Amino acid sequence: MTRAGAANPIVCLNGEFLPLDQARVPVMDRGFLFGDGVYEVIPAYDRQPFRLAGHLRRLDRSLAGIRLANPHDDGKWAELVRAVIESAPWDDVGVLLQVTRGSGPREHAFPAQVMPTVFLMPLALQPPEQVAVARGVAAVTAQDNRWLRCDLKTISLLGNVLLRQLSVDAGCAETILLRDGWLTEGTASNVLIVRDGVLLTPPETPLLLPGITHEVVLELARAHGMAHATRPIHEDELRAADEIWITSSTKEVLAVTCLDGHPVGTGRPGPIFQRMLRVYREYKRAVMRAGRA
Repeated sequence: MTRAGAANPIVCLNGEFLPLDQARVPVMDRGFLFGDGVYEVIPAYDRQPFRLAGHLRRLDRSLAGIRLANPHDDGKWAELVRAVIESAPWDDVGVLLQVTRGSGPREHAFPAQVMPTVFLMPLALQPPEQVAVARGVAAVTAQDNRWLRCDLKTISLLGNVLLRQLSVDAGCAETILLRDGWLTEGTASNVLIVRDGVLLTPPETPLLLPGITHEVVLELARAHGMAHATRPIHEDELRAADEIWITSSTKEVLAVTCLDGHPVGTGRPGPIFQRMLRVYREYKRAVMRAGRA
């Protein structure tokens, strides 16, 4: 497939590949009217998709959670994702994959018969800036006032948007969320802390989204003998943490070195973060090498 330019990449809409500026979705699409749909962002490095199986498992879970039948099996999804990657003008790509319930009457109830809208689009994948990795980033906290099914990766993101804007207004990289005094996640990331040499992360509940990069970090912690535990984390523990990390497919692994204007630990990325960063980069290189083999 011919690769398009960065300003007008090739996208896939309901199985048709076409330039972005030619893609059209009906105004009666329930994604537009109600935010009735789910999505994934799948990273690819050197045109090799990273943890594709994990992203497709989460997609299937999100679809089941909104009672929308998965329109494709994993083989077809992989074919579409790879086609979008190959058509992209960048070697490092984030594939936005979005499924809505489709077009129907503007009624809250599900239409009796409707075809889902399936959209895939390549995004330029920029690695975290080296200065952010070396020095860490700043974050603010806010009360988590979103709905109670944050474990589903839905396109209804207004709550996240409003909370994320708080960190933008403060010149920070992320808003870390607290619900009734307990850590949940960031607006677009998972959160881990280090206390007394132990890596801690909240358990999976409907109040936070299971992260693919977060899953990798926990796998690597187990594989490399890093002390870790999954348990509820109180706000007091977050604020007293020796290290705070955020993880996502686009941020990868970053240290938060300033929280609400106060330094975290020494105010620099800590030693356990530095160790995890090394093993994470080694793992990513190994996965990419295996994908090219």
